[in-house]
Amino acid sequence: MAQVPKTMSGIVVEKPGGVDVLKYKTDLPVPEIKEGEVLVKNEYIGVNFIDTYFRTGLYPSSSGYPLITGKEASGTVVSSNSPRFSPGDRVAYLSDATYAEYTSVSASRCVGPLPANISSETAAAALLQGLTALTLVREAAGIEQKLGISEGPWTLVHAAAGGTGSLLVQILSVMGAKIIATAGGKEKCEQAHHHGAQWTIDNKSEDVVERVREITHGRGVDVIFDGVGKATFDADMEMVARKGMVISFGNASGKVDPLDILRLGAKNVKVMRPVLFGYIVTPEEWERWTTELFELIKHEKVKIKVHEVYPLQEVGRAHADLEGRKTTGKLLLKL
Repeated sequence: MAQVPKTMSGIVVEKPGGVDVLKYKTDLPVPEIKEGEVLVKNEYIGVNFIDTYFRTGLYPSSSGYPLITGKEASGTVVSSNSPRFSPGDRVAYLSDATYAEYTSVSASRCVGPLPANISSETAAAALLQGLTALTLVREAAGIEQKLGISEGPWTLVHAAAGGTGSLLVQILSVMGAKIIATAGGKEKCEQAHHHGAQWTIDNKSEDVVERVREITHGRGVDVIFDGVGKATFDADMEMVARKGMVISFGNASGKVDPLDILRLGAKNVKVMRPVLFGYIVTPEEWERWTTELFELIKHEKVKIKVHEVYPLQEVGRAHADLEGRKTTGKLLLKL
């Protein structure tokens, strides 16, 4: 392997703000690895809404600013203090500070060595959003695979053509759920249908609440998966069925207003606000969910769609596209 340099390129957030606070640097120190860690030379870096939350300050940084953000990437191990991985191994991983040329990563948060039939691009695009979708369906909602088609619960997925939304639809389809998908525009609705949604609603031109009432014959939806947040939550409370569940997992339109708990009593509704990292705390949980995810990908039951691969220097454009709802599928940065 080539010698590891002392400095590297990366993106630094010097203070909370808009896309203009994402600064490309070429003189950042390469991190040193501790026991149980590996140093990864990144090839593809995932772009996620959580990155924008840390950039804007919606989620406070525990280390303060300046900050290198980013939560997932794939690349090649160049140095290892773990018996699990050797230099040259291709891995995908979850960690902090991934918007950089090199990242020090706990070996316990790496998947690999990656098999030849899974590219580094696919692995980086799949990991965070794939694990999010999988744990939301299987653990938060408790939905198990049914023997027949569409025998499972009524479900609704907002923003169903996006990265996490499209994966939710595909996994719910594998589980045999009845799936209603909302998306903005005809093209995005067609993509959601292609991924397995039996019904689609164009939220730009249709009344979502009324259409759900028509589709379910007034019954409502058993489980709603909502990554949009503030703009859709009140409608969720109308659409959810008696004894149903609203899973609010994102803030794309802003965070949901404080909830009066008495609102739940009218239909005995459950509301959850889960976070992926609470489902992958133990080694056993990490192994279970990463194995299940990559089995679904390997057997092509779940397909990963990449919207665009941006040069690292164009991270601001990637954030603007994501926040502007201009994308379908996953956004990646490439070094």
